[in-house]
Formats: sequence, structure tokens, C-alpha cells
Amino acid sequence: MTTFHAPTDDILFSLRHVARADRLPDWDDALAGEITSHFAAFAEGRIAPLDAPGDAQGCRLENGRVRMPDGFAEVYAELSAGGWQGIAAPEAFGGMGLGGPVLAAVSEIFTGANHSLQMVTSLAHGAISLLLRFGSEPQKQAYIPPLASGAWLSTMCLTEPCAGSDLSAIRTKATRDGARWRLTGEKIFISGGDQDMTDNILHLVLARTGAPEDGIRGLSLFACPAIAEDGSRNAVTVTRIEEKLGLHASPTCQLAFDGAQAELVGAEGAGLAAMFAMMNHARLDVGLQGVAHAARAADLAKTYAAERKQSRGGDGAAVSIDRHPDVARMIDACDALALGGRALCHITLVAQELGTEPDFVAFMTPVCKYFCSEAGSRAADLAIQVMGGYGYLREYGAEQNWRDSRICAIYEGTNGIQARTTATRSLTRNDGAGAQAFAAFLRESDPSLAEAAAQWEAEAKRIASSAQAGEEAHSFMEATCALAYRAAWARIAAGGDHASDPARLQRLAGKVKAQRAVW
Repeated sequence: MTTFHAPTDDILFSLRHVARADRLPDWDDALAGEITSHFAAFAEGRIAPLDAPGDAQGCRLENGRVRMPDGFAEVYAELSAGGWQGIAAPEAFGGMGLGGPVLAAVSEIFTGANHSLQMVTSLAHGAISLLLRFGSEPQKQAYIPPLASGAWLSTMCLTEPCAGSDLSAIRTKATRDGARWRLTGEKIFISGGDQDMTDNILHLVLARTGAPEDGIRGLSLFACPAIAEDGSRNAVTVTRIEEKLGLHASPTCQLAFDGAQAELVGAEGAGLAAMFAMMNHARLDVGLQGVAHAARAADLAKTYAAERKQSRGGDGAAVSIDRHPDVARMIDACDALALGGRALCHITLVAQELGTEPDFVAFMTPVCKYFCSEAGSRAADLAIQVMGGYGYLREYGAEQNWRDSRICAIYEGTNGIQARTTATRSLTRNDGAGAQAFAAFLRESDPSLAEAAAQWEAEAKRIASSAQAGEEAHSFMEATCALAYRAAWARIAAGGDHASDPARLQRLAGKVKAQRAVW
């Protein structure tokens, strides 16, 4: 496995000079740099070395409990002891209180080092955010501190065998039991549904409190700890670990709830709104997962191509293959996709933290998820092509990077759903305020995009009033992403003098600007 190198300089440049995180009232630039660099060293030295062995070993189900690959529990204990699980949690609940942009930097590095372990641990951050917004005060006090300390991990339990993206078809039933509730039903595709790194897991479960015909209006959200208040195991059973293309060290479980004790979070019948708050956090995180795979692909391709000698130059000496135009083209494509996707995520995250542009954030969230997950797979594929037959072997890590990246376009809402959302709800919400904010973003980022922005706005208005919006969703999303990518690169180029390698960014910016499409 080729050594993992965290793209620390690129991440900090993007936050500082592209997304302008310094506009945040609580932004501490020196601290952000120190935290990111510190985690990068931990990721390179301790987390990344477990990636390939964990992939080879996988998880196993023993006597109804999931066993993680060797070394994962020990590294997770170090992660928790370092306070990393509480990086964005408020200090009042035992966290660091550092906010979304620093969490984003850590999350991307974590994914690049070991996506499987990041996947199991990352949902705790979304659970904390959800509880802060929808939980009662006693729930916050009971659940957030152990999540922030790393003593507990969390899951998000939505999908069922006959209810994938159609949440109105959920059949898991919640019935009252005094002041509490009992959950009965099955959930599938539950990341980290069980593991042996923490004693307890907080399952956040979407279940039906109304009649089936109530659809999504009959869904409520429940907190269901794996360990009940009396110390006994709750009635939640792992019935299967899925065999997957990638993320072999992340246990994707089927769970059976057999009268499990649970507690209502938020209002009865309002579960979908609460769960979507967690999903929106997860969708931006998935965008950064795609970025991490693109950055890993670029590093793998660059490292290999700089060392691999083939053919001879004008002086007759053997040259490395990064001097071959087609190889250089593919390496640049990987590099540009990572940088551009990261910029889009960071711009959206900083806008979210500022809280002044909710329509822009709502519009950009599915765009970031779609673009960056597609970019991750595209770059991972290109890295294999750069490395040729060696890329197809397990030895160098490019094939695992490709396998692990593929899920990003599927989970947290498939990319087809993100495209449909953009072509429908995103264009009509608040009288099209999100679309207007996006067009303004294009014009502000690059004046040369003014005409393209006007054309996009006209197309957006047409599609918003069209009965066939779903049929045009894919092509519209592709066009939207192409423009967003161009705008992001215009901002990268504008701040490029502050980068560690300005010539690299200016060269890539020129190539992106010359393109008529993303790839």
C-alpha cells in the first residue's frame, strides 16, 4: 500500500483563501491550522496503516456481535482520548466547540486515511447536531457527552427491505409503553450497526407512529441505545453483515428491533424533518468523502508516475511517465477534481456556519454531494489508468481507493435523487431563492460566467415550470455542476498566490477554464 499523505496545505488554503473562513466570528486561524496538522500526523501514523489490513480482514459476526478488524479498537481508543469525536460538539457537553469547517478538514483527512473507520465514527457528529436542534434538555444531557467523549458511537436507521429511498413505505412500528416507546421491525444498510470499539451505540431510528396510509406524516424519530438503562442489552439484534464491493472494514448491518426500548426525539409525526437535518450533515460529509478519494487518487497517481520510468527523452535518458502528455493530463484531472470539489464543499460549509444564506446552502448541498462523489469515482478510476496494470493490483492501493469511493454516489440519497431534488424542490423552494443565489454565486465568482449564468437561470425557470422536470434532472444537474466547478476554480485562481504552489493552481485553473464540461 502506497503511503498516505494528508493534503493539509490544500485543505487549509481552501478554507482560508477560497471559502474565507475568516469571516466566521469564532474562527481562529492559527488554531485551525494547528488542529488540522495535528490530526494529519495522527492519521498518517496510526489510522492509515490499518486501511489495507482492515480491508483484507474485514468485519465478522460472532455470537450476534460484530468484531472489527485487528487494531481498530486500539486506534479508536486513541482517537477518543485525543478528543477528536467531540471536535465540533459544544464545550458545555465536553466537546472542543471548534465548528463545522475544522470538522470538515479532519473528516476529509480521516476518510483519505481510512474511509471504513471514518464511516463508523462520523455519524456521531451528525447525531450530536441533531440532538442539539431537536432533543429535549434531558436528552442532550444524557446522550451528547458520551458521544462527544467517544464512549458511544451512533447510527442512522432509515432504510428497510422494502423502503429504500421511499421513506413513506417504512414499516418499523413504534408503540407507546408508558412514558417510553417500543420499536419493532427491521432496518438494513446500517453503517456501524454494531462494533466492538464502544460499549454502547445510540441508534437513531425512524419508525411509524401513525397509520401506513399516513405516509411520511406518520413517521417519528427515536433514540434507542443498544444498552438499556438497567445495563442489559436492548432488544436490537444484528442478523447479518453485508458483503460489499468496498468499505470491508465498515460493518454494514441488518438490524432487528424486537420491542426495543426507545425515546421519542422531537415531536411525534415530525421524524422526517429531524432525520433530514442529520442527512444534510451527512450529505456534505459524503461530498468530502468523494474529495478525499479524489485527493488520494491524485497522490497515488503522482507518486507512481514520478517514479515509473518508461521511454526516453530527447537526450536518450529514461524519463518518468509523468512527462508523457496523456499521463500528465490524467494526473491533472484528478488534482483539479479534488481541489474544485473541496472548494465547493468549503464554500457551502462556511455559508452554513454564517447562517446568512440558507437558500444558497440548501441549493448547494445536493450539488456538492453529487459533484464530489462523482469526482471521487472519476479520479479513482483515472489513477488506476495512470498506473496501468499495477493500478489493478492490490499492492498500491489504487484499486481499494476505487472500490471504497463507489459508495459515495449511492448512500445518503443516490445521485439520481440529488439530481431530481435540484431540478424540482431546489428550483421552487422559497420562490426560487436558492436558484437565484446560485446564479449570483456564479457571477460573483467569475464575471466571465455572467452570460452562462443568465442562460442557466432561464433554463432553471423553464424546468421549474415543466411537468417533465424529472426527465431532465440528470442533464440539468450535470450542467449545474459544470458551472459550479468553473466558479469554484475561479475563486481558487483568485486566491492562488497564497497557496504553497501557486504555479500549480494557475496551470490547473487555465485547464479548467478551457473546458466546456467537467470531464
